[in-house]
Amino acid sequence: MQSIGAASSLWRYPVKSLLGEKLDSLAFDGRGVVGDRIFAVRNGAGKFGSGKNTRRFARIEGLLRMSASSDADSVSLQLPDGRVMSNDHPDLNQALSSLLEQEVTLVREEAVSHLDAGPVHLISTSALHWLRGLLPESRIDERRFRPNILLSTTGVGMVEHDWLGKTLSFSGGLRLQISGLTERCVMTGMRQSELPDDLMIPRTIGEHMQFNFGVYAQVIEPGVLRQGEHAFLE
Repeated sequence: MQSIGAASSLWRYPVKSLLGEKLDSLAFDGRGVVGDRIFAVRNGAGKFGSGKNTRRFARIEGLLRMSASSDADSVSLQLPDGRVMSNDHPDLNQALSSLLEQEVTLVREEAVSHLDAGPVHLISTSALHWLRGLLPESRIDERRFRPNILLSTTGVGMVEHDWLGKTLSFSGGLRLQISGLTERCVMTGMRQSELPDDLMIPRTIGEHMQFNFGVYAQVIEPGVLRQGEHAFLE
């Protein structure tokens, strides 16, 4: 097996398209990261709030102004005014509708998945370094790309794009199959936390990589991944 680096950051997003939580470890099952995007904001047309418009998703402005964290089956949302409300708070949907200026509800995943084209999302530090080289004035931060796993790698450029179809295994036992490229939307350039709006980021990814940045993976052997674990290509 070929050593390719280590898991330097781990992220989970309990509510789709809201800011997530950085963790020391992640549990994986057949669906993907346990607790990842298990809730979503649904609009009046039945579509889930996202950074793009598709058959299942609808772009809803303001989602990145909120963050979500989870504890067992409970999810807590932090609103821009500092309020923290659990998913079962009786006033949550009213507060979300007021903030987002449309009628919405927070819903748990049922028959229709809240996930995008793949259950697990990975990017490499090599990819981030490549993009920083093209955009030295921009704030290139992993949070813009919402990975579950940031891999610390030594290669040059978009190294993860060469892993398509291959199996990625970690020293703790988790095994993933790299299944596809991650197609990006304008969300990568949107303001979040202290990161400013920067439309040069999605524009540059589009010009140089046909809007692809990072990879999706399927879980082929569940397990727990801990920060710092080494990664290998089989």
